[in-house]
Amino acid sequence: MTRVFHRSLAHDYPVAVSGRGVTIRDSEGRDYIDASGGAAVSCLGHSHPDVLAAMHAQLDSLAYAHTSFFTTAVAEELAQTLVADAPEGISHVYFLSGGSEAIETALKMARQYFVEIGQPQRRHIIGRRQSYHGNTLGALAVGHNAARRVQYAPLLIEAEHVSPAYDYRGRAPGETPEAYGLRLAAELEDTIQRLGPDSVIAFIAETVGGATCGAITAPPGYFRAIREVCDRHGILLILDEVMCGMGRTGTLHACEQEGVSPDLMTIAKGLGGGFAPIGAVLVAGRVFQAFDRGSKLFQHGHTYLGHPLACAAGLAVQTVIKRDNLLANVQAQGAHLARRLGETFGNHHHVGDIRGRGLFQAIEIVADRGSKEPFDPALKLHARIKAEAMARGLMVYPSGGTADGTRGDHVLIAPPFIVDAETIDTIVERLAEAVDASLAQPG
Repeated sequence: MTRVFHRSLAHDYPVAVSGRGVTIRDSEGRDYIDASGGAAVSCLGHSHPDVLAAMHAQLDSLAYAHTSFFTTAVAEELAQTLVADAPEGISHVYFLSGGSEAIETALKMARQYFVEIGQPQRRHIIGRRQSYHGNTLGALAVGHNAARRVQYAPLLIEAEHVSPAYDYRGRAPGETPEAYGLRLAAELEDTIQRLGPDSVIAFIAETVGGATCGAITAPPGYFRAIREVCDRHGILLILDEVMCGMGRTGTLHACEQEGVSPDLMTIAKGLGGGFAPIGAVLVAGRVFQAFDRGSKLFQHGHTYLGHPLACAAGLAVQTVIKRDNLLANVQAQGAHLARRLGETFGNHHHVGDIRGRGLFQAIEIVADRGSKEPFDPALKLHARIKAEAMARGLMVYPSGGTADGTRGDHVLIAPPFIVDAETIDTIVERLAEAVDASLAQPG
């Protein structure tokens, strides 16, 4: 009998015993292609020798030093690396242990920024519906994943939510993508005016939507219009690139493809590639300067922030991505993945949309393509697909509530950056089998 409090008490989990490259092996000797990188985490796959060597070397010199007493050479070097490659205006890095911690930190940093500059009346955070920013209470509050929020709603801070940039379900018939983006920006403007422009702290958004909707990309010009709205009212723009960032969409930061720079940006999963728990907030110079000229103290912190082993892992992962030119492979294999998904599911009666960028793509499952009507959520089709995929030696990342928080199903595909075309072909073939087997089940 297990003594682990697992995520689902109704599920018997296979025991993972080893991983190499794009594959994980369980205790029964079964191999699984990790076509989702866990949750878009394992960007270099498993057991990369250079990352393991860097971690061993760090352990041999220093495993831990609390950041209220010391900094470390490896944290300083990783911060220098991240700032050198960051969007324009980013000057500093605050390290955490993961994405949810990074979001909490960004929210508190944004609030304290306005205290530091003499605007303590600002209190509102605006997020988007059908978003996901993490599982801590603050992250759940600004996010909008209905299933994850519902039990904890009484504990959540008040937050406003505007429409997501969800072209498949949000763009009106006859509306151009550009006009759709401007309409969404106008909705944000209207919300700010309703709340009072001098009461809003920040607008937070995933640059490319992740776990709740599955790889939804913004219409052209959307983020530039959003940036202009925020600047007009002195509001901070927080971009959540925990899942979509650090190379996943084909550029190191997804916002590079949008032509904008944030005031705060959260990163995590692809930062350390799963070799150690690490996340970070990238901080714009003007935000950092407010603290430096003011109290010089950020009233926040965690025991394991800036952990030397995690920083060593992150530095090694980023070094390998650059050295091996893996962003080029993300672009090339991302194009191949999009092509194969289109060939396989483009005319599938129950696949309504194929979307995403780079090695961050998804299919949305519908009961009818014409009406876009989702399947009955009681079927838990996404869970069926996950189980059928696992039975075929494939790990993908399905989820429910895609359409409106309750209805809808999608499958996210996010393989490691080292994936090749032959493996992409196998992933798509096994996924097609899993989808069809799930749809064939009774009910």
